[in-house]
Order: sequence, then C-alpha cells, then structure tokens
Amino acid sequence: MSRLAKKPITIPSGVEFKFHDQIVTVKGAKGTLSKEMPKGISIAHSGNELSITIDENQLDYPMWGLHHALIINMITGVTKGFQKKLSLVGVGYRANLKGDTLELALGFSHPSLLKIPTGIKVTVDKNVAILVEGCDAQQVGQFAANVRSIKPPEPYKGKGVRYENEVVRKKAGKTAKAK
Repeated sequence: MSRLAKKPITIPSGVEFKFHDQIVTVKGAKGTLSKEMPKGISIAHSGNELSITIDENQLDYPMWGLHHALIINMITGVTKGFQKKLSLVGVGYRANLKGDTLELALGFSHPSLLKIPTGIKVTVDKNVAILVEGCDAQQVGQFAANVRSIKPPEPYKGKGVRYENEVVRKKAGKTAKAK
C-alpha cells in the first residue's frame, strides 16, 4: 500500500484542475495536460487539495502510488516545467536547429535528423549543448533519450551524446603483451 498516495496533493494558485469521466486535466501557465485514470481510482477535489482513493481491490494498490506521482508531475509541469540538458562530446560533433527539426552531426556519413514533437522546446547553445524543455515530463525525457540513443557515450574516450551530469565509466584500452 502506498504511503505517499495517502497524503493529499496541494494545488498551487494559478493551476486549474478538472476530473471528469476518469480524465484528469491540469491547466497552468506552461500549458495543459490530460491523463486518463483507470477505473479503480477516484479523485476527491476540495478547495486547493486533492485526495486520491482506490477501490478495495488489491490489484489497484500499485496504481495508487503511480497515479499520485503522475498527477504531481502534471502539476509541476504546468507550473515550472521540466528540462533535460544534453552535451555533445567529440571532435566535430555539433547540433543545429532547422525549423522544427534537430540536426545532429555525430561522425556518421550523414547528419541525423530528429523531428521535435509539439509541446517540446529545444534550444542549442554553442552547437554542443542541447536544452530540451516542456511541461510533460514523459515527453521531455523520451525526446532527450531519443537524442542520446543516436550516439550514446562510448566507454573508451567518452565520445557521444550524454546528459549534462552523466558520469561515463571508462575502460582501459588494450595493453601490449609482455615478452
């Protein structure tokens, strides 16, 4: 049973919350997010607090904490937003924005092109730093993971696309045989 989900969620000022037909809609300064809730979960909304309850079915207990966290992420997303920072490490690696497409030159024979989804804002700083911002945590994280998956950091020199504070474990190279 989730201990965190028992606590009520406080809705900050400037955030509009609606729960109708098992669909949660959160509207704020950064945008609007909607999520469908499963049938075993119900939400009581009073003033600026939410409380999530579940049916007494044991199978719904794991969903209780999950959807509590998802609603908190929705509220955080429409108030503060989420961001992921990526950096390109390697000689000649660079990124450019062309309209709604991110163009990455990562040492392949051709540039890699990624279409930026709606709801995501991407900025490129000095051709080697990429900032991905948006109000949906899942969408921001997924786009950043898609960018990283094109050329993840390799373990010998650490070249590739990495998250800002990611520590890449390096391996020792080959050593000569002793004669």
